Amino acid sequence: MVAETKGKPRTPLNRERVLTAAVQLADDGGIEALTMRGLAESLDVEAMSLYYHVANKEALLDGVADMVVDEINEAVSALEPASGPEDWKKVLRGRILTARQVMLRHKWAPALLETRTSTGPAVLNYFNGLLEIFRAGGISYDLAHHSLHALGSRALGFTQELFDPAPGSDDEEVSSETMEQMAAEVPLLIEMLSEIAHEGPETTIGWCDDQTEFEFGLDLLLDGIDRRRQIG
Repeated sequence: MVAETKGKPRTPLNRERVLTAAVQLADDGGIEALTMRGLAESLDVEAMSLYYHVANKEALLDGVADMVVDEINEAVSALEPASGPEDWKKVLRGRILTARQVMLRHKWAPALLETRTSTGPAVLNYFNGLLEIFRAGGISYDLAHHSLHALGSRALGFTQELFDPAPGSDDEEVSSETMEQMAAEVPLLIEMLSEIAHEGPETTIGWCDDQTEFEFGLDLLLDGIDRRRQIG
């Protein structure tokens, strides 16, 4: 018999519902807001009932990571497949930029994916799809293997920044006095930073990871892979 709350039937708890609520919590407050207690409260259940569906907090995070990559797989499934050497690069580029759009909707996800110690089925399926594009383009397994290493996290739509200060940290907000001192010590760096422009937060995942920079790096890599493909 379905339990009732205030006269309304309670939606049965299952793994998908738990993970969907977990993703929503992270979207609302960042990955640090995702606690077992907070998740239970958002679902209006006892915290212990969550453990029937996720063994522990790490299992929950693994499931959430897979949930995000499942969203990527669903998005890229609507894209046209590569038909041969003439369009593999365009198709691969489109797939990676589609993955990035999902990451921009879940800006906490890249940091979570970097902490996972196991590779879930959703990630494996995604990279299998990338290999299908490489093979359709006439790229050998050896070159495809090197290419995936070169792409790294960029294949999933994000990059690891060399410098990435936490929001509100001293590195993020620099006083004019400090800027003047730095200009005397590292003038070329400060001149570059004062000249470049970044897009709004909707195209940024990290501190300095806007769409233009992401696509610039992606195109360099794809052009290089294509040259290696033509050499054979």
